[in-house]
Amino acid sequence: MHLIWENVVKNLMHHWTGQYKDLDTGTEDYQIHPSVWDAIGEASAASGDTIPGIFGPRPPNVASDKLSWTADTRSFWFQYVGPVLLARRFTRPKYYKHFVCLVSLLRKCLQFELTTAEISEIREGFIVWVQEYEQIYYQYNPDRLSACPLTIHALLHIADSIEAAGPVWAYWAFPVERYCGSLQPAILNRRYPYACINRHIIDRSRLTHIKLVYQVGDQLRMGPPCSETGTAVMGYDTFVLLPPRRALQLNKALQDKIMSCLCTRFETPPRELRKLLPAEVTQWGRLRIRNDGDTIRASSLAASDMEDSRDATFVRYELLVDRNARYRNQRVILEPRTFYGQLQNIIVLELPFTATGESQTLVLGVIQRCEVTEEITSLDIHYYERMGAVEVVDIATVQCVVGRIRDRNRWAVIDRSGALSRAIFNVDGEL
Repeated sequence: MHLIWENVVKNLMHHWTGQYKDLDTGTEDYQIHPSVWDAIGEASAASGDTIPGIFGPRPPNVASDKLSWTADTRSFWFQYVGPVLLARRFTRPKYYKHFVCLVSLLRKCLQFELTTAEISEIREGFIVWVQEYEQIYYQYNPDRLSACPLTIHALLHIADSIEAAGPVWAYWAFPVERYCGSLQPAILNRRYPYACINRHIIDRSRLTHIKLVYQVGDQLRMGPPCSETGTAVMGYDTFVLLPPRRALQLNKALQDKIMSCLCTRFETPPRELRKLLPAEVTQWGRLRIRNDGDTIRASSLAASDMEDSRDATFVRYELLVDRNARYRNQRVILEPRTFYGQLQNIIVLELPFTATGESQTLVLGVIQRCEVTEEITSLDIHYYERMGAVEVVDIATVQCVVGRIRDRNRWAVIDRSGALSRAIFNVDGEL
């Protein structure tokens, strides 16, 4: 995969900017005007403020920054930033469709699991993509043969490699790169660097061997022990709450929103439920999904005045919606539906049910919904121009944090989780 990010993708960018081996566009017109490319670069650099840090490093300015590119940053830009900022930038739609086709194929290659049918789709898809590449960039002109490096032909063998060795994540070079980076601090002598590296590798291997043989991994841990910090809430096993923590006075508007959420959950009459609402609740500033999941912030307590802050307040959440809500006399048919919005508050609500003598703790999220106007389902990109209504939902419906990219007069929501993070509803309609 490194050859794709560092060669195929890089060469495509050079084609679009007229910097590929002194080749012109020939009979095609795929080059992007320099002023347009500069605007794309500025939007790319600005997107770092609205893409959470968990997504990776800040996207560089694609037009001016020549030093910050790595296989990791180019991979993220090509899969998520490029499809948004390159839309409606080419002179002909076929160039963008050809680019998006490659993005879809690469995303399919990066899936955790692949079926035989999906491998066949990858094989056939790359055959079509390479043929179109030759038509657009090579143009079957011997003078333009340099447009067809060996890495373009290598795309035709990716499906065979997957069949032989498994998904690409099982043998790509990213772990090796990180391991090589961990060896740099071991170089203590400039004259004999390799001796230092060899000694470091031997010592680490011996230490690992001792841990495994004598089962003393915790006693010989070189760093602090990994422990789950945060406040757990009974009944919510998928996340923990993190500070800051503040008291929040419930105004009339917020009480009404909470009532709308509670009335769909309990059979208690609304009048009795309203009596149970306290005048003051506790709100938290962050929540973290367990097992190395996302850390999501509430916008009301987020420190947005920091120069290098990155917005992690927009989320994807899923609710059960009545399919026949528009029809008064039709029976209720609930189906899960995905929404995007900004998490404004994380509220811990204590409800004392005096009739049963029990109390129940609920963790609720106050979310302002994004009014999605357009979607690219194949790439999981969703466009909105304005924010919608505020609603209160159970925090368990929040699935993950999402990023945003400003594209001229609208915002694009990018969701990197795919099918790995989806709400599961039981037959009774409860989360």
